[in-house]
Amino acid sequence: MNYLNLDKDKTEKTVQELNVLLSDYHVYYQKLRNFHWNVVGKNFFDLHIKFEEMYDDAKLKVDEIAERILTLRYQPTSNLSEYLKKSNLKESKSEHTDVEMVNTLLEDHGTLIQQMRKVVERADKAGDEGTIDLIGAYIRELEKTSWMLDAWRMNTSDNHQSV
Repeated sequence: MNYLNLDKDKTEKTVQELNVLLSDYHVYYQKLRNFHWNVVGKNFFDLHIKFEEMYDDAKLKVDEIAERILTLRYQPTSNLSEYLKKSNLKESKSEHTDVEMVNTLLEDHGTLIQQMRKVVERADKAGDEGTIDLIGAYIRELEKTSWMLDAWRMNTSDNHQSV
């Protein structure tokens, strides 16, 4: 790993957190597929398309996180039983209303962002700007998606706070 100029002992701690994030994203991805398949009601068309967009994005992130772990010269977690053990997220049943699905995803977003911040904190201690850059972009994107889902569940009479 000399070509990266990173301390292997510090990088190992980053990779541990990346493997948790990888596990989180696998559970999140499957939850999105579940909701995509099982959403019903008046919001079907909007949410069916949105959930597909979100699981396509999650699938890319799964690959990028695993490749970052490999770049750091470690083995990514790569089996379902380990994902379920390591993940901060829980599987979800299929029988949810559209609003319950969005609420569940927003809760998961908070958990994902919290894990991403742990990764960034570890990467910062290791001087690992590559991981910080990758995960920082993920945080920004997930915050925006969360805002959009939150706006979807708001009433039209709800307003944002003014400064």
